[in-house]
Amino acid sequence: MGEAETSRRARERLLRGLAWDDFCDTLKQAGRLVEAFDDGQGGGPSDLERAEWYRFLSRMVRNGFERMIENCEPERPRLRDAPWRQSINVQNPDQDHLMCEFEDGRHAYRITGDRGTLPYFVMATWTAPQPADLAARDWAASGVAGLAEFDPTNLETRSFLTSRDIDFDAEGRFSVLLSADEPTAGPRNWLRLDPDATGVLIRLVYDDRRRVVPPHFEIERVDHPRPRPIEPEEVAAGLAKSGQIVLGYAELVRRWWQENLDQRPNTIVFSESTYLSNGGVLDRLHGFGSWRKGRDEALVIRFRPPECEHWILQLCNRWQENLDVYEDGQGYLTKFTAKPEPDGSILAIVADRDPGIGGSWIDSFSHETGVFSLRLIQTEGGPAVTIHRLPLARLEREGLAALDTVTPILSGQVTD
Repeated sequence: MGEAETSRRARERLLRGLAWDDFCDTLKQAGRLVEAFDDGQGGGPSDLERAEWYRFLSRMVRNGFERMIENCEPERPRLRDAPWRQSINVQNPDQDHLMCEFEDGRHAYRITGDRGTLPYFVMATWTAPQPADLAARDWAASGVAGLAEFDPTNLETRSFLTSRDIDFDAEGRFSVLLSADEPTAGPRNWLRLDPDATGVLIRLVYDDRRRVVPPHFEIERVDHPRPRPIEPEEVAAGLAKSGQIVLGYAELVRRWWQENLDQRPNTIVFSESTYLSNGGVLDRLHGFGSWRKGRDEALVIRFRPPECEHWILQLCNRWQENLDVYEDGQGYLTKFTAKPEPDGSILAIVADRDPGIGGSWIDSFSHETGVFSLRLIQTEGGPAVTIHRLPLARLEREGLAALDTVTPILSGQVTD
């Protein structure tokens, strides 16, 4: 199919309402994936988890619309924060994501701004599978199988640039060029943009938000095109991408849980390939696992973090979302909030209430299972992790001495 015919069909699909119908049908496909978690033996999602599942899908709808409808105009690039209260793939509560979507990497861009007092950030470009005629075709009938050809969530990082590789003036101002060719001045303040790039993501890493002067970032196309009205075929493309985002993230959650995390409860494994499979960058080491305990139980976690820019131990639900108490500063620990033990180790207690035995309490907020992670930025390696699972009442009664008769679960290995 030639470019003109592709554009004509995409335009017709939108004007006849077919693109909208296909988007709605794709959402139905995504919603049904929750049934894949039911093992037939009472081990499926609880009522709480099902409620969070459908809320998760609604958040992915917002994510798709914000990124692919509102923020994907070729002549008007924008850096926009991820939609409020949505967290994809165990997103760090102390990390903001600024995103700008492209059709491709044919244009050059410039990002300017000032860092405020932000200690660290990293920019990255990515690509994802998307055929040239995506707006001219229906996708719902293909379901999950269609993601092999068209999946805006299957992000592959192509280049990245950390704040350590950028020159700033005395006030913290900077300018970074995004282009295919390296500038004559050299690679500093340059982010390579491949022809098939579909977006740029800036991860802003905070230590203490209350004390950080917020940064400011803007993006522009170097050739400064004049804005124009939107075309029907562009809306058709945006609807197709938005629908596949919802389906793609729903399937990603299912695949990670059933094919990986659920098979090794209460362990954290550092895997570069797992993290990089969804747009990760090589400035950090990221360990994932599943956690599991009863409402009347506790998990006692101990590890000794190495020297690094930032680390976070994070508790999430089965859908890889932060627990709702993250807005209250709960559900996670960081390098800047944890209380180290005298030997430098971190003692974390995961439970529905604080047992009052010292260390740092992480509220499991009425959940019995989910995803957890240990992320370390600018580190040389990861720590060994020891986890004890035991009755909460016993831990409250006996304190840490109760661990002496509980077999520990050892993890923290780096697999690749």
